[in-house]
Amino acid sequence: MRSWRFNHIDFSTYPNYGGDDLGVHWSAADTLFKIWAPTAHRVELRIYETCESANPLKIIELTKDVQGAWSHRELGNLENLYYTFRINDGEWLQETPDMYAKTVGVNGLRGMIFDLEKTNPQGWKDDKGPVYENFTDWIIYELHVRDFSISENSGINHKGKFLGFTEEATKSPLGEKTGLDHLKELGVTHVHLLPIFDFQTVDEENQLKKYNWGYDPQNFNAPEGSYSTNPYDGKVRVKELKELVKALHDNGIGVIMDMVYNHTYMTRGSVFNQTAPGYFYRQKPDGSFADASGCGNEMATERFMVRKYIIDSLLYWLHEYHIDGFRFDLMGVFDMETMQIIRDEIDKIKPGILLYGEGWAADRSPLGEEYRAVKQNISKMQGIAAFSDDMRDALRGNNNRRTRGFISGLKLREEAVKFGIVAATRHPQIVYGYVESSNEPWAAEPGQCVNYVSCHDNYTLYDKIKLSNLQASGYDVRRMVKLAGAIILTSQGIPFLHAGSEFCRTKRGNENSYNAPDSINQIEWVRKSVYKDVFEYYRKLVVLRRNHPVFRMPSTEMIQSNLSFDFPYQVGVISYRLSGNKTGDMWEEAIVVFNANNHPATLQLPDFSYKIIVCGNDVDENGLGEIHCETIDIEPVSMLLLARQRRIKF
Repeated sequence: MRSWRFNHIDFSTYPNYGGDDLGVHWSAADTLFKIWAPTAHRVELRIYETCESANPLKIIELTKDVQGAWSHRELGNLENLYYTFRINDGEWLQETPDMYAKTVGVNGLRGMIFDLEKTNPQGWKDDKGPVYENFTDWIIYELHVRDFSISENSGINHKGKFLGFTEEATKSPLGEKTGLDHLKELGVTHVHLLPIFDFQTVDEENQLKKYNWGYDPQNFNAPEGSYSTNPYDGKVRVKELKELVKALHDNGIGVIMDMVYNHTYMTRGSVFNQTAPGYFYRQKPDGSFADASGCGNEMATERFMVRKYIIDSLLYWLHEYHIDGFRFDLMGVFDMETMQIIRDEIDKIKPGILLYGEGWAADRSPLGEEYRAVKQNISKMQGIAAFSDDMRDALRGNNNRRTRGFISGLKLREEAVKFGIVAATRHPQIVYGYVESSNEPWAAEPGQCVNYVSCHDNYTLYDKIKLSNLQASGYDVRRMVKLAGAIILTSQGIPFLHAGSEFCRTKRGNENSYNAPDSINQIEWVRKSVYKDVFEYYRKLVVLRRNHPVFRMPSTEMIQSNLSFDFPYQVGVISYRLSGNKTGDMWEEAIVVFNANNHPATLQLPDFSYKIIVCGNDVDENGLGEIHCETIDIEPVSMLLLARQRRIKF
């Protein structure tokens, strides 16, 4: 019986293949098949008529190539046929597609040979996403493809599908905009899609029987079939995903992919272990598989061919699907050198692609933390960003259901929130000893900090507030949701919104809904009408942020020079000034105040006349009125924003 312990193997002795032709490359005249299988004695290619054919049309032996590669060029047009490989390294391993498979048949068991050009929507060659000068100009909206449209009240015909994103003029039963029109109405710049590559635990033949977020990777370079209208034809999923991307791009919205290279769903049975056993995964000292992902294994990103595979994969998605950014699941499993090489390689092709991820791992790794892309090392990696769980926990409490934060009335959280307001960068007025989660800044520049208060993981913002404030009224909960949004959307760094938080999304208190049914995970579009005041508040704040560069300064030096916490300290209150003179803003000065108390707070004002921009539940960039007095009261659990227009010299 095969041993799956590898402490007797030195993987550094394996040959490194440097070519750019691994995978299956079709042309009408012939098809090249090439895989890296350094321990193989024999490699067998099987060609099938369909993704479900019982017997292969042809079985072909590959020829040993250089640097651990095996290859074969088959003459003739193999378009629309399917294939698998089988490796013998002393005994036969399982039949799988190759790890570079660009598309697959139903449930990802066989790769497909096809013409990529034929999957391009009309106008695809001219397709491009929005371009922004700085990453701090981005406003990210996190979505799950199925959640977006599966509800009966979504008004979308292609429910749970890629094509649901292409439909226009969709409405809820109460007449509110849904789907693509909702995204445009809200005004976000980019949609972050939870995994859209081929994942394992949703049966593509019985798609509605099971749900999953998709963090169970199977084929990293192929789109997920349950999101297509025909999972049996591998071309369909490719074409329909491109149509999704183009629809968003045509409406000025960028697309971010959630990448899960830190682990695979299967360990022994994965395409990696069935091709080069052990090589792609880290091992413990006893040779067994390490598990810093908490999912049974972790990828050995520091090894040459693992790093090459990840970079090749990212560049393929970038080139073929015009992706605008990548989010890395459990980025803390990655080694720092790999993340920096990824940044450098992408910049050679298309600068301006945002790279960010979770700056932590789920468990201990054999690779020391000093080498990994954890949050504390972010400042050492130029152009790599991380989620600020500091801001999340400071605002609403940690993931324990009963804990509270600044917005829900927990006292003495002001310094931790200020840490988030300056995007985890160094600021002379932050007292880091009072920031429990990070006693030092971890971002070198604000574009390295993704500020959020909720995401697909853990409780929704609405559920978390309700569970930790059992006596709060519905009105109180709305105020807290609004205050959280106000802080996220006016802080420095990159703001990140969980889909539906703008109308109080609930998952019925489910803390980990990764495989819960649609009734828990779906976006209930009727809530947009019920919580219309919350939606309008968020929408206007998005406009405010996009119109005013003072909220999205691109450098730490600018933040230090133009953001000051000059007002006297008050418990439960955060107040600061923003200078617009050197940020390109039309405002000469803005005063931002957040009052998390259940009673009004009073602020002493400078001797100037100010326009009231945000007060209580109201947001109006044109002004809610003028104020020229010594003090002003701030409503309980609310934001106040005052602005003084820059004087124009003639």
